[in-house]
Amino acid sequence: MTRFRPCIDLHAGSVKQIVGGTLSDTSNDTLKTNFTSEHPSAFYADLYKKNDCAGAHVIMLGPGNEVAAQEALEAWKGGMQVGGGITEKNAKDWIEKGAEKVIITSYLFPTNTFSLPRLEAVLQALENDKTKLVIDLSCRRKDGSWFVATNKWQTITDFELNQESISLLEPHCSEFLIHAADVEGLQRGIDHELVSKLADWCTIPVTYAGGGRSIDDLELVKKLSNGKVDLTIGSALDIFGGSGVKFEDCVRWNHEQVSPKETNF
Repeated sequence: MTRFRPCIDLHAGSVKQIVGGTLSDTSNDTLKTNFTSEHPSAFYADLYKKNDCAGAHVIMLGPGNEVAAQEALEAWKGGMQVGGGITEKNAKDWIEKGAEKVIITSYLFPTNTFSLPRLEAVLQALENDKTKLVIDLSCRRKDGSWFVATNKWQTITDFELNQESISLLEPHCSEFLIHAADVEGLQRGIDHELVSKLADWCTIPVTYAGGGRSIDDLELVKKLSNGKVDLTIGSALDIFGGSGVKFEDCVRWNHEQVSPKETNF
């Protein structure tokens, strides 16, 4: 069943909400920031823990975020996923630091092409426990299709999202995280077609992020995906300076999705 999944996006050691596609390795001149928090990462991790927001993810957008990420993981040990710069060299370390799962992104696409050996190396570092691994297939539109975008969504690879590519990756991970980079941070609405396609293609859990702007988007994603796709809402949330969605409403939504058989009452 569709759930709200929260996030903590880290840039230069601070919790921020950034317009997708404006982040660059070479210059901050193009960077557009919707929100910079006065609270540390641990504040949000603790908030998510208290409200039982399972499946939350911490994303390190560039260098200088390791300390902030670790502080979030310490606030909710075993309760959050972490991504950004994950390789076979540090994947196990992040699990030992308290991550529930690691999220792997750009490392899988050297020279803009998917590398199965790199994926296998990460899995081996995790002792072949795919339940600890999330694959990030954040993407941008190109020629009417979606292609994985790496390096802070600046580089469009040759890896197209479709049934074939999803089926190739599913045996190697426990879930997918997919930002629609073209609409990320813009609060202009979700990519309806992509959400529907993800529901058709994926047989494991998948979280979509990008363009969420109201609590109604949770109902929309539920309808479009028949409850198979979860939704991350960022910039529109009141806890990130937004006015479109109240965090407490998202928490209430999650509680309402629990069937009577799943409750402890």
